[in-house]
Parts: sequence; structure tokens; C-alpha cells
Amino acid sequence: MWSMATSDGLRPRHGLLLASVLSFALAQPAWALFGNTELSNQMRALQQQVDAIDARLGKLEAAMQDNQQMLNLLKEVETLKAELAKLRGHAEVQVHQMDTLGKRQNDLYADLDQRVADLAKAARPAPVAEAPSAAPEAAAPPGAAAGNSPQLDPLVESRSYEAALTQFREANYPAAIVGFNGFLKAYPDSALASNAQYWVGYSYYALKDYKTALAHQQKLVAIYPASNKVPDALFNIAANQFALNDPGSARKTLEDIVAKHPGTQAATLAERRLAELK
Repeated sequence: MWSMATSDGLRPRHGLLLASVLSFALAQPAWALFGNTELSNQMRALQQQVDAIDARLGKLEAAMQDNQQMLNLLKEVETLKAELAKLRGHAEVQVHQMDTLGKRQNDLYADLDQRVADLAKAARPAPVAEAPSAAPEAAAPPGAAAGNSPQLDPLVESRSYEAALTQFREANYPAAIVGFNGFLKAYPDSALASNAQYWVGYSYYALKDYKTALAHQQKLVAIYPASNKVPDALFNIAANQFALNDPGSARKTLEDIVAKHPGTQAATLAERRLAELK
């Protein structure tokens, strides 16, 4: 009886001990439960590898962000290179056009010089020609209406001027006159306005409309007195005065060129013409 009671009394205690052991075992990793040192080392090594891979991934992500920024910078550099190439091409075209226009201007000087020389030799005393009765209307000084004028596209402005100048280069003087007058109407305050006015006057001179040519060049001198085209305009004025049989006024104009614009090509030619008139 005692043995039976003793045995029955131990069973609850044995069950409680077994439950405690199982609970502890479940709370431990498998490799710790069995005390396998080799497995434990392998697990630690694997954890270290995982940590190392995580660290490398972090570095790669940071590098990818840096590389993306670098790629963006490279794209911007390529875009700037393309724009620079376009600008260089445009500059080369402008240089070529300036060289062509410079040659054309020299040709005009030579032609004008010869015309003045011929007119000076053939000049005879005659009454002074009357002032042109149909002089072009005086334009407002540059900047007078600048406050009310809208901002215009400089590229369109340049193209408008170049289109008229192309007509002049091709000796299509009526079209050049229309083009330059349109330019002056659209861009009265342009830095190229005095040049456009000069080419209008010279186009009329080339068409042998000397009165209108004279009036336009006089308009240039009056409205743009500080322009570097004034000496050329005065020389053209003298040529028109010779053509209109007014040698006295032509001589006075040549003297004004020499006195007021020394060192210019127009002054050099004016001195030569004055020497021939003596």
C-alpha cells in the first residue's frame, strides 16, 4: 500500500518536472539544445556572412545613388556640349557673313569713290539744287517710346535685319528698301537701326533716286548722330549732292567729314576728293 501511494504521489511531481524541461527546451535554439559546438559555429559564421552582405548592399545602394547623380551630370554635360557646338556653328556663320559684308562695303566704297571722282571732274558751276520736297518723315529719337514698346525677340530681330541685308547683297534694292523699312518700323530702338537707315539711303542711291537717297542719309545723321555709320552717310550725301549738280554743298560735306570724323575711311576718301577738286 505504501509503495503504491508513494508511486502515485511521485507521478504529479514527475509530470511537472518534465513540463519544465520541455518549456526550457522550446525556448532555446536547436543547436543550443543539443550542445552541438560545430553547428553553433556554423550558425554564427552564417550570421556574420548575412551581416556582411547587408553591409555591402547598403554600400551598393549608396554607390548607385552617387552613380545616378553622376549620370545626370554627364547628361547635362552632353547637353551643354551640343548647345556649345550649335553656338560655335552660328558664330562661324556670323563671321562669314561679316567677312562678306566687309568685302561688300569695300566694294561700295570703291564704287562710291569712283562716282564722286567722275562727278567732280564733270561738275560745272550751277545753281544750288533745292532741298528735297518729299523728305521722309522724321522718326522719334531712339528710346523715346521705349517705355511703351513690348519686349521683342532678339533672334527674330536679327533674322529680320539679315533678310533685308541679303536682298541688298544680291543688289535687289527695292526689296532691300522694303525689308529695312519694315525693320525700322518694328525695331526703332534697335542697335542696328542706324545701319538699316544707311542701307535704305544707299539702296536709293544705287537706284539713282538721288533726292530720296540724300533725304534718307540726312535723316540718319539727324536721328543717330553718335552712330558709326554717320561718316559713311555723309560721304553718300556728298555723292548725292554731286549727282544733283550741287558741288558747293558736296565740297562742304566732304570738309565736314575730314574735320569731324578724322581717321575714318570716309575721311580718307573725302581728303582725296577735296584734293582733286582744287
